[in-house]
Amino acid sequence: MTKINLPEIFGSLVFNQSVMKEMLPAKTFKAVKDTMEDGTPLNLEVANQIAEAMKEWAISKGATHYSHWFQPLTGITAEKHDSFLCPAEEGKIIMNFSGKELIKGEPDASSFPSGGKRSTFEARGYTVWDPTSYPFVKDHTLCIPTAFCSWTGEALDKKTPLLRSMESLNEQSLRILKLFGNDAKHVTTTMGPEQEYFLVDEKLYQKRKDLKMCGRTLFGARPVKGQEMDDQYFAAIKPRVIEYMEDLNTELWKLGIYAKTEHNEGAPAQHEMAPIFTTSNLAADQNQLTMEIMKKVARRHGLICLLHEKPFAGVAGSGKHNNWSIATDKWENLFAPGKTPRDNAQFLLFLTAVIKAVDDNQDLLRYSVASAGNDNRLGVIEAPPAIMSIYIGDELEAVLESIKEGKSYDNKAGSKLNIGVDVLPGIPKDSTDRNRTSPFAFTGNRFEFRSVGSSLSISGPNTILNSILANTLCDFADELEGSKNFDQDLQDLIKREITAHWKILFNGNGYAEDWVKEAEARGLKNYRTTPDAIEHYLDKKNVDLFTRMQIYTPEEMQSHYDIKLEKYCQVLNIEVNTMVKMVNKDIIPACMKYMNMLADTNAKMANMGCCTVAGKLLKKLNELAADLEKATDELVSKHSKTKEITDLLTAAKSYANDILPAMTQVRFVADQIEDLLGEEYKPFPSYEDLLFSVQ
Repeated sequence: MTKINLPEIFGSLVFNQSVMKEMLPAKTFKAVKDTMEDGTPLNLEVANQIAEAMKEWAISKGATHYSHWFQPLTGITAEKHDSFLCPAEEGKIIMNFSGKELIKGEPDASSFPSGGKRSTFEARGYTVWDPTSYPFVKDHTLCIPTAFCSWTGEALDKKTPLLRSMESLNEQSLRILKLFGNDAKHVTTTMGPEQEYFLVDEKLYQKRKDLKMCGRTLFGARPVKGQEMDDQYFAAIKPRVIEYMEDLNTELWKLGIYAKTEHNEGAPAQHEMAPIFTTSNLAADQNQLTMEIMKKVARRHGLICLLHEKPFAGVAGSGKHNNWSIATDKWENLFAPGKTPRDNAQFLLFLTAVIKAVDDNQDLLRYSVASAGNDNRLGVIEAPPAIMSIYIGDELEAVLESIKEGKSYDNKAGSKLNIGVDVLPGIPKDSTDRNRTSPFAFTGNRFEFRSVGSSLSISGPNTILNSILANTLCDFADELEGSKNFDQDLQDLIKREITAHWKILFNGNGYAEDWVKEAEARGLKNYRTTPDAIEHYLDKKNVDLFTRMQIYTPEEMQSHYDIKLEKYCQVLNIEVNTMVKMVNKDIIPACMKYMNMLADTNAKMANMGCCTVAGKLLKKLNELAADLEKATDELVSKHSKTKEITDLLTAAKSYANDILPAMTQVRFVADQIEDLLGEEYKPFPSYEDLLFSVQ
């Protein structure tokens, strides 16, 4: 491995502030900074200067094209490449890139999902430069992060709502901070997504139709060894994997991505990469890039990177733990307990706002992580349940309980902290343990939203987190602004809201079956499937929230509702078709071939008067083959009826309630057949092959 000079290569393919400062006139650089920090519009002259510098820099990095890089509602990224070349005299060319081309593009892009907001013949869509996210060079192309909207101004992407939510949270947070005499000028959200993934051998992957078409295995008998020995988690990384990780880090570092942590995860062949925190919109862009590069680099090493939430049944699935916090322009973390009572009162108000926001909007948080893939993971042993709750740790819970009950609080050090009229108690920092079973856990100075699926764009969950907190802070500011006795009114508000939303706090084991019953008794929502969660997205309270905070229009919400339901149905439709094809073309033929050999063996053994083990196995396989045929026919019949349903929600519920159980039955029988087949008769690589082949 070539020695890496990390400070030299880090961000070398990014047109960041240090590059701008070096290449732009001081006045132009200041204009860019004002745009990035305050949203000040750029005039065309300044834009032309930026575009010229950006072009020259990109060409020096090997770029021949530029692209407005955006995040459509597919959940992945999109790009259309245009070269810098322009015709010149005598058949020559010049390299050109204007400010107009930098700021705005018209990519058409009519085939992306729009939820009915655009028909194919009304193709006009615009990409608009997001100057808060740095351009970068990838595959000889200058990629310019942009928002994507229709000609009427409606958002057609995931970036635009995220930026709106960040601005809304900034506005409402500043209102709250002003009440405490905090003179912060700007508040931004920060994010650090821990990305889990699996690596499998590419040659084995190519022999599995389900992995290629669906990203997960639809069949697979349990391996004789899974993760029960706990010998994969944090174990020494295997040579082939460490080579992949080193290559991956280098590519990420060049693009200015703060790849920090790498380790083996709990399941065989499962790993994790975690970056350092950065602002939410940049983190969202970088996570999309990370997922793309993970897959690309894996191919170089003869590997396939699987980002599906549950590629293998019976072992841990993959999440994307969404570490979320908010900070001022003075680098003050608003989720960090302060050292003084006044700072602490500010922290407690923001904490109370989060508690209220999560409780009031359990449906939206569940919606934000809902997908066909993530439904396979949530509620299984290694992942948080579909029930939303908050873990804050025993000590912080004791502080809140003392406020709720109006009693003094004794901390572990033995000193007594009284809840007085004018001050609130000091809170120890990092006094919480981690709770891996909680979907939403406070971890000292941030919240870890553990329910996010590994393949999902983090823009959606963070848009909703920002929006629900902004809405709650707006309510609090409306109540406290103009207060005649701020300290008393503040304490009354905190006590009232903690009492009202106490049910959302849970420090126990979210994996326990008893928690489901307890959560129901508390009145918490349990939306087990994606259709259950999506059904409530357009409830009046949600439409009112997003329109009040100016995040989504009702029309945009309707489109997201339709798109998410349609995608859920499409994913399961592909899985059903793949499953049926694998039964008919792989599993049944392999079973028949083995049975034919057994029949010959049984006849020969019977003629010799020997044991008829082959006959017993033949009979068992014959019965299972008949059961598989019956289960597959039942699946096909139910699927035909489901595809005739025109209402999206009804169809999605049919997939969840009728099709998935039928698929489970097909798999149950097929996996029994796999366990009985001779090794050379296997229709495709087994779980043992896939999970333990990469050394």
